[in-house]
Amino acid sequence: MSSNQGSNRDGASSLSGLVSTLIPTFLISIVVVCAFLVLRSRFERVYHPRSFMATLYRNEQSPYPQKSMFGWTSEYKQLTDEFVLKHSSLDNYLWLRYFKILIIIAFVGCLITWPILFPINATGGGGQAGLNILSFSNVAKAPYFFAHAVVACLFLGFVMFVITRESIFYIHLRQAYLLSANMSSRISSKTVLFTNVPEEYRDEGKLRSVFQGVRQVWLGLEVKELEDSVDDRGKAANKLETSEIKMIQTHLKGLIKKDKKAAKKAKKNKEATPEETTTDVMEINKKDRPMHRLPKLKFLPIGKKVDSIDWSRGELSRLVPETARLQNDATSGKFNKAAACFIEFESVTAAQRSMSQAPKGVHVAEMAVAPDQVIWKNIGKSYSSRRTKKIIFTAIVWWLCIFWSIPVAVIGSISNIQSLTEKVPFLGFINSIPPVILGVVTGLLPVILLAVLMALVPIFCNIFARTFEVTQGAAQLRVQNWYFAFQVIQVFLITTFASGAAAVAQKIINDPSQAPGLLANNLPKASNFYISYFILFGLLSAALTLLNVAPLLILNILSKILDKTPRKLYNRYITLSGLGWGSLFPKFTNLGVIALAYSCIAPLVLGFATVGFTLLYLAFRYSALFTLGTDIDTKGACFARALRQLVVGIYLSEICLIGLFGINTGTDLVSIGPLVITVILLVLTIVWQVLLKRKMKKLMEELAMRDAPSNLTLEKGENGVDGHNGQQTHLGKDGYGKPDTTAPLDGQQAHIGKDGYDNSSHDTAVPQITPNSAPPKPTGMVGRVKAFFMPGKYATSDALSAYVIGDHLSTPVRPYTNTERQEAYLHPAVSEPAPVIWLAKDKLGLSQRAVQGIRKDVGEGLEATDEQAWFNEKAKVCWDNSDPTAAPIYEERVEY
Repeated sequence: MSSNQGSNRDGASSLSGLVSTLIPTFLISIVVVCAFLVLRSRFERVYHPRSFMATLYRNEQSPYPQKSMFGWTSEYKQLTDEFVLKHSSLDNYLWLRYFKILIIIAFVGCLITWPILFPINATGGGGQAGLNILSFSNVAKAPYFFAHAVVACLFLGFVMFVITRESIFYIHLRQAYLLSANMSSRISSKTVLFTNVPEEYRDEGKLRSVFQGVRQVWLGLEVKELEDSVDDRGKAANKLETSEIKMIQTHLKGLIKKDKKAAKKAKKNKEATPEETTTDVMEINKKDRPMHRLPKLKFLPIGKKVDSIDWSRGELSRLVPETARLQNDATSGKFNKAAACFIEFESVTAAQRSMSQAPKGVHVAEMAVAPDQVIWKNIGKSYSSRRTKKIIFTAIVWWLCIFWSIPVAVIGSISNIQSLTEKVPFLGFINSIPPVILGVVTGLLPVILLAVLMALVPIFCNIFARTFEVTQGAAQLRVQNWYFAFQVIQVFLITTFASGAAAVAQKIINDPSQAPGLLANNLPKASNFYISYFILFGLLSAALTLLNVAPLLILNILSKILDKTPRKLYNRYITLSGLGWGSLFPKFTNLGVIALAYSCIAPLVLGFATVGFTLLYLAFRYSALFTLGTDIDTKGACFARALRQLVVGIYLSEICLIGLFGINTGTDLVSIGPLVITVILLVLTIVWQVLLKRKMKKLMEELAMRDAPSNLTLEKGENGVDGHNGQQTHLGKDGYGKPDTTAPLDGQQAHIGKDGYDNSSHDTAVPQITPNSAPPKPTGMVGRVKAFFMPGKYATSDALSAYVIGDHLSTPVRPYTNTERQEAYLHPAVSEPAPVIWLAKDKLGLSQRAVQGIRKDVGEGLEATDEQAWFNEKAKVCWDNSDPTAAPIYEERVEY
């Protein structure tokens, strides 16, 4: 069979094809990395906000990196991955660990497969050329198949060990994390969300009689009316801010324009510019006042036209007292109880035990979920309602997994539209389109459309999941399941089989009986496409991750277009975007699945996978240390699920080998031996997976019954140090904070000891780490390898508490105030204060006049100010971002 036969993917089978993919990708990546090195020191907010952002507590900040082009590498190398645990979150830490696991699997795979399978494949006598001589497709001698079967047992057995080891590691790490002094002193660590609560259990006394060790109960409320009122109040406040700013800005720009004309005229006439009176300058034309329509239906842009400022002030004068009244009704017990409740227990272990004490019909939704991670609109929905939605949306996603290739094929046909015109005569007019335009249509347009089409899938999945899941973490886990299935089916399986089938399509048409053998010989060739895929992902994705394109464009271009008020500028500046675990893990888990599936039939893939995963790890490590926020907290659950999903790669590898061996048994009975070995391996894999699931469940139950790791001594919750979370001791070390400019936010120490704090919030003992029973910390390469293969000794909760958790999470959070404790798990609408109207100050005093007008028209309950923001000489809104904590709308973040 000629080497150029088949699709474009198979055209990369020669070394020259590989080089032609590598060189342009490498050059583009170099340019992107150079752009990062140049821009990094100029755009601090984009490339290392965690090193100076004042809204972060000291323990959350990274060392301030040097400004030289490569100076940042010093801090990058000094910080360990464990720093991310306290610096950001357990999820971010495990995200980095996941890449290290993939690197280890791929690298060890190279060590196992290359020395054995490369010589076997190269001398297999299959007559292949180029890179295909290193794959299974070049093996025509059945006895050689034994090598593939034995290597599969060795390598896939190692992968099973790694998954087992990391699953045990995760469970112990999560337990040590929850029992650490910092986490166990938080309300959320001891709080469990229960849903589908029957009417008879919607009573605090009843719940206390059912569960043991209850400290506090928050009953869910049906607050639809209050929620709508708070929402309307917020929209009216935003409309008022936008309208006031727009009116003042329009007036100022008019004066600037008028002054320029007057100056130009005066220069021409050599006369002095006439001075205007203050009254003339302050007078705002009626046409400058913003107007908007009040549609009778929300989705129709037609309706009565009203003055935006007058309307907003009138709405706020009605909504502010109305919302306050409804909030008072909610706190005084006048609202109906919803079918959900949050229960805080005296300890983490008591909360874990409660999950097996729930009455019949009551569902344990989640433990250790912070209030900002709850999807409040769903917690009161019945279990049957949410389950019905889950079934419907799961069916829709599976339909997308199967039929998404249809729109992809339609878009693909655009790239080959000229040949399409030959088969469909009435499209002949397309040939008359100018070549330049046609080139854009056939070249750039399909790429853009395909990128948009593929990006829609995780968006759909997120929308679907948020309609029935009760927490952000649960929604991400649901998205992860759905999107992983899509990735494996569409990105891997359909692409693989399409590539293999396309290479021999004509021969199959001529003689269908040859189909099994032809596909068996050509499916391994599809691996060449994935070699290019790993090159593209490893080089380009890693480089783009460093460049941080989205924040760079949003903060420096999009923000200037869209953010016209101080509030929008403030929110844009202080918000650190996190990663969407549900849509991100599946992309890279699928790469791991691809590497495993081709490990024994095209082992060269493992080499490129090793390099690709390493580059991605290095890039994401920089992001985790210096840029990433923590939008969604799953306590590492997405990591654990990604480990389990890697098993799909093991099964695909075994099934593929079984298929290839089985096809060859028709021509050579020697193939039965390797076939039997691989079938036994498949059976053992199934047994292993069942036993692993049981082991993990048993281990979680055992850990839930333990009080605290034996290497922890219990002390009362006195911080004993200055500063929030005891982080004062770190200041001045390793470059923490930005020297002599912006002091990192302390903010918490000022409250400790003042009236209004619930000092009992730390009355219960919290663990203080003293490594007295953990094994010696492994050091050096030999020590780390030993620790890796001995998880029973080095991956226990005791060991991880001492050597992974200890240095970063050893200090409790500050005590909560009575108000913070009481409002912790109330619906946000119940405790949401009226927004502060934040305007920008101008030299004419128009903003002051607006502030006074708002206070007069709206009345008590709403504050307005123009502090910390101003209009510059070009009438653009600016604000003082040197200290975001001084902004009028700043709210201290409570670590629940």
